[in-house]
Amino acid sequence: MNFWGIINLKLLLDVLFAVGFGLLLFSRVKEQRTLWLLRGYLFLVSSAWFIQRYAYLPLTSKLIDAVVLACSLSLAILWQGELRRLMELLGTGRLAVLLGNPPKEFRATSTTITQLVDTAGKLSQNRRGALIVVDLGSDLRPEDFLYSGTNIEAQLSTDLLINLFATDTPLHDGAVLVKGNKIISAGVILPLSRQGISRYGTRHLAALGITERFDRCICIVVSEETGTLSLANQGKLERPITSSRLQELLAKLIGNQNTMGANKASLSKNVLSQKTDPGDNISDINKKESEKSEIFINKKD
Repeated sequence: MNFWGIINLKLLLDVLFAVGFGLLLFSRVKEQRTLWLLRGYLFLVSSAWFIQRYAYLPLTSKLIDAVVLACSLSLAILWQGELRRLMELLGTGRLAVLLGNPPKEFRATSTTITQLVDTAGKLSQNRRGALIVVDLGSDLRPEDFLYSGTNIEAQLSTDLLINLFATDTPLHDGAVLVKGNKIISAGVILPLSRQGISRYGTRHLAALGITERFDRCICIVVSEETGTLSLANQGKLERPITSSRLQELLAKLIGNQNTMGANKASLSKNVLSQKTDPGDNISDINKKESEKSEIFINKKD
């Protein structure tokens, strides 16, 4: 009896771990077609396991095993970039990035967004090429690049970014790495993407390459030839875009946690300051409400 209890417990743990692993994979996949492929592959693997364990069907088992092997090889070729990134994250021990838990120190503020948009706009007007990588929680490290560049560790500012991309400086050809409100390094050489080699230049291929490998980072690109603005995210490039569109995308991707907290605190403070004293009579309260309504109407107009 105890033996069968142990067997059932192992089976239960096996199923729970498999389901948890499957849910983790589904939570990390965002593209619909990739999700369909993953569902089909997991269905084949589950069918093979069920037949081998509970049904004595040797020929069917061999056929399903052959199909699973063929699908595994196909997916390995199709998802070679994602699998390489998975092995890199496991090898470097960055499980927080793998599980989708970005550290709080990588989150930027509205000031960061404004400075990035201003920098990109000015560089675009002057047709000065630029490549800005913004780390949103991928915990990018020197080994993630072909060349880690020069360590800067300076407060983010528009003037400093523009100077780093000056054509007469040795760092202008590489990328600038930004984490939170700091410039980490400059002159970084990024891995190139294999997609769209005939369509894009080196800067755009570098932006696609780093965002293909790390989905929690974005890359702002300024074309040196045309001054066109582009934004790379998760291996996809949106171009051309305006400064207002860039600000909209950055606000959506980066978020504004500190501003939200400040707004909540300011709102609470205003609510507390607007509370009336117990000694106020009804006429005074009505008078105050009337004045507030008039002010609100005037502001709305």
